[in-house]
Amino acid sequence: MEAAGIQSLFAEIGGRFCIPAVDIQRKLENIKAFVFDWDGVFNDGSKRDQTGSGFSEPDAMGTNMLRFGYWLKHKSLPTTAIITGEENESALFLGKRERFSSLYFKASNKLKSFEHFLATHHLKSNEVAFFFDDVLDISLASQCGLRLNSYRPSNPLFNHHLTSKQLVDYSTSGQSYAVREGCELLIGLQGNYTDAITNRQHFSETYQSYLAERQKVDTQVYTGIS
Repeated sequence: MEAAGIQSLFAEIGGRFCIPAVDIQRKLENIKAFVFDWDGVFNDGSKRDQTGSGFSEPDAMGTNMLRFGYWLKHKSLPTTAIITGEENESALFLGKRERFSSLYFKASNKLKSFEHFLATHHLKSNEVAFFFDDVLDISLASQCGLRLNSYRPSNPLFNHHLTSKQLVDYSTSGQSYAVREGCELLIGLQGNYTDAITNRQHFSETYQSYLAERQKVDTQVYTGIS
């Protein structure tokens, strides 16, 4: 599907393109890493106790398929990370299970953790796509090459600030599963959604090769970098 068709499909569910899909597609060509905030991105930000907030398996599958789609296109794994202001057991579980490259907890100044991430993985900031949702994230968003915001209608001034200051490229529909929505958009714009889904459906040798490489990733955990 062409970029215009993908834009129409996502706009139908309420997705907001702050730049045209074809421009997101161009930016995506330079992306080598995917970084995720946690609270308000993998969930609605609600917390019950000190264990923190959870995640959904559809979002987890989204991150896996995004990495697989990237692997199909570039013949290598993208770098992946979670950078969050809290120390969250669910984020630790997901990050280790899915073999993310790095997990950053207690990141009160997320830009410091981001700088550490870039230096550790020899990346430039414009090579990173960032999934985010709130005020603590915008210092990092301002540095990234591609920015996807988990949209909430309850903060219209913040949403206006993001668009007026050009801090976001795509805002999700505001429904559940924001990560899955953003991942599907990027896989589609990579141009290999059907190929990725078909290989995963049949658990093909190609998918197994990707999975074996993914499982070799040694997830690094950092806390309180400042």
